[in-house]
Amino acid sequence: MDLVKQDSKYLMNTYKKNVCLEYGIGCHVFDNTGKKYLDLTGGIATCSIGHSNPKLVKAIANQAGKMINSTNLFYSVPQIELAKKLSKLSGLSKCFFCNSGTEAVEAAIKLAKKHTGKSKIIAMKNGFHGRTLGSLSATWNPKFKEKFKPLMPGFEHVEFGSIEALESKIDKNTAAVILEPIQGEAGVIMPPEGYLKEVEKLCKENNVLMVVDEIQTGCGRTGKFFCFQHENISPDIVTVAKGIANGLPLGAVISRKGIDFDPGDHGSTFGGNSLCCTASLKTIELIEKVLPQVEEKGKYFFTKLESIDSSKVKEVRGKGLMLALELNEGAKKVSEECAKNGLLVNCIHGNILRFLPTLTMTKKEIDFAVQTLKKAISPEGNKND
Repeated sequence: MDLVKQDSKYLMNTYKKNVCLEYGIGCHVFDNTGKKYLDLTGGIATCSIGHSNPKLVKAIANQAGKMINSTNLFYSVPQIELAKKLSKLSGLSKCFFCNSGTEAVEAAIKLAKKHTGKSKIIAMKNGFHGRTLGSLSATWNPKFKEKFKPLMPGFEHVEFGSIEALESKIDKNTAAVILEPIQGEAGVIMPPEGYLKEVEKLCKENNVLMVVDEIQTGCGRTGKFFCFQHENISPDIVTVAKGIANGLPLGAVISRKGIDFDPGDHGSTFGGNSLCCTASLKTIELIEKVLPQVEEKGKYFFTKLESIDSSKVKEVRGKGLMLALELNEGAKKVSEECAKNGLLVNCIHGNILRFLPTLTMTKKEIDFAVQTLKKAISPEGNKND
């Protein structure tokens, strides 16, 4: 039985797949035939510091030889050290650890309701916060939700980027506003400059918690460790996952002083286990070393994408190494052509190519990526490249 048939027979069909990847080194991955690809998907922003990073591999192996998971019934030095590190990086106070982004959002919703005693949550149109029932209620796209109704009540959605729309929906029962600083799953949608600062001000004026979902934008992705730091704001709650442990399952909720759980309010058997926390500490250490170059490399990549001269190109957008190229047509075909030529790109929402490479990607690798994209988008116009 071939690979595709086995996958179809034994796995639930939740993702569309194409290439079978066996291993990776740095910014590159290799399939089961040995073919090499430059990886611009980055494990959907989970691979911050490169595939098979030797320093991370060593840290994971050392910890695995000592203890993988003692559970949260016991104190854990790696967990405490990671909580201290994230609190310092975010300017917030306390952490709760879980296993994924969607779990982090679930915990943030519970935390907001507990702290305020209110039930209404305002989220953004086109926002994405996960697929469990609570996080799915915060997610916008109706196609993800229709099969699973009724969802959690008390959620309202407003236009992302419109402070007037948000203000019109805040009332005395509003516990929190949840939003992404950049809407990743929607296609790397950027807010107007100063918007997050206005949201912060409005929330404070109305005694409403501001929950910033940094699951895709965090961990150095946009040039600062957290994207909200570009606007110098102080959220009440921040959710983070994806790139926090370079691919190992870990999520976190970070809250300001006074916003806390009591024993029994929430929990996680695997959340904050010693292995993932050790991996995260090493990942963050390595992110901090490359972070000063992320903004520069992002601008270089952005400029190179803008240089693609084709009527098929609609827009380039993004920040740092979280970028998107929107085409007028044919993005799926372009992604397939890129794969044939050794470049993996993520096609979302029909005609958007999203790029979430490892933060270690070099300018030489960016040049290869853009040249491959050019040829895939307009093969007839690139014969002399």
